[in-house]
Amino acid sequence: MKNAIYFILAVTALLYATPAALNAQVKISPSLEIDKTTYDFGDILLDSGPVSCDYTITNTGDDPCVIYNVTTSCGCTDAEWTRQPLKKGEQGKISITYSNDEGPYPFDKSITVYISSLKKPLILKLKGISIEKKRPLEVQYPAHIGSLGLKETYIKVGNLEQGKSKTETVLVANLSSSPLHLDFKDVEDNLDITVTPNPIPAKSTSEMAITVNADRGKWGRNNYQATPLLNGKTVTDAGSTRKISAWAFTKENFDNLTEDEIGQGSMPRFQSSTFDFGKVKVGTGIHATFTLKNEGKSCFCIYKVDVDACCYSHSDIPAADPGEEVSFRVHLDTKDMPKGECLKIVTLTTNSPLRPIVNLFISGVLE
Repeated sequence: MKNAIYFILAVTALLYATPAALNAQVKISPSLEIDKTTYDFGDILLDSGPVSCDYTITNTGDDPCVIYNVTTSCGCTDAEWTRQPLKKGEQGKISITYSNDEGPYPFDKSITVYISSLKKPLILKLKGISIEKKRPLEVQYPAHIGSLGLKETYIKVGNLEQGKSKTETVLVANLSSSPLHLDFKDVEDNLDITVTPNPIPAKSTSEMAITVNADRGKWGRNNYQATPLLNGKTVTDAGSTRKISAWAFTKENFDNLTEDEIGQGSMPRFQSSTFDFGKVKVGTGIHATFTLKNEGKSCFCIYKVDVDACCYSHSDIPAADPGEEVSFRVHLDTKDMPKGECLKIVTLTTNSPLRPIVNLFISGVLE
C-alpha cells in the first residue's frame, strides 16, 4: 500500500514538473476560444530531440468555422491542424513540433493561424531554452522574490486592441522544498493573474497567466502591477514590497469597420518623421516640433504620446479636421542621457484606421 502511495506521489510530481500549458481559456473573438496563446517549454536538453505541443481552439459561436492555414516563422517548426469545419461546441487542434537542433540558446517562434471567422490572423508563440546540460531552478529563474523564481519580474504582454484582452503565459518556479501557494494583492485594474497548478509543487514549476483587459481610459503603453503573496506573506527588499509588473500597448479597434468606413477615416501626413537636433551638450533641453496634415476624410486625433526616454513632456496636440495642418512639440530633458549618438522614438496612438500607430524620431549627438 505504501509503495502504491509513493508511486502515485512520484507520478503526480512529474506531472506538475512538466511545463504543459494549463491556463484558462482565452477568448480570441466573440465566437472563438483557445486554451493558450503561448507555450513555454522552459529548459529542454539538446539531445532530447524534437519537442511538440498542442493548442486547442473551441468554436463557441453558432456558425461553423475552419482553420484553413497555419504558417510558422522558420523551417525548424512544423504544424499540423484540424482540417474539417468546426461546428458550435467543437474543438480543433493545432500541433506544433520544434526540431530542437539549432544549438544551445533561447528560442521564440511565431505561429500564424488563419481562421475563417477572424479578419486578422491569430499569432501564437512557442518559446523555451535549448541547453546542453540541465541547470538548477535557481539559474533557470534568476529573478527571485523570496522562494519564487521568475525569468524576469517585468513581463511583456504585448499589443492589444480596445474591447479585447491579451494574455501572456510564463513559467514560474518554487525554489523551496515545500509547496508554495501564490496569490496576489493590490492587483491594478484591468489586470488578472492566474497560476496553474497552485500551490506550486516543491522544486518545480507552474504556469502564470497574465491577462490585461483593454480600457478606453488607457492608450498606448501602460504598466500594470500586483503584489505577490507567498503562502499569504509579502516579500520586502530594502524596505520596499516586491512587485510583479506587466506592460501592454493598447490601440484602437477597427475590426468592425467596412472598407468604405476605413476609407472615410483620418489620415495623417507628416512633413518629416525625424527631428534632428544636431549637436548639443548633455543637459540641454530639446524641443522637437512635428507638423502633420490630415489628408483623410474625418477628424484626426492622437490618444496618447509615448517616448522611450526617462524624462519627457509634450505640448497639447490639437485635433486636425480634414485638410487642416497642425503642429505639436515633444520636450526631452537630456541631463541623465549618455554622451554620443541619440535616437529616441516617439510613438503616437491615433484614431486613424490606416495609421493607428505612428513612430516619429528625435535624433542627434549629445556632447
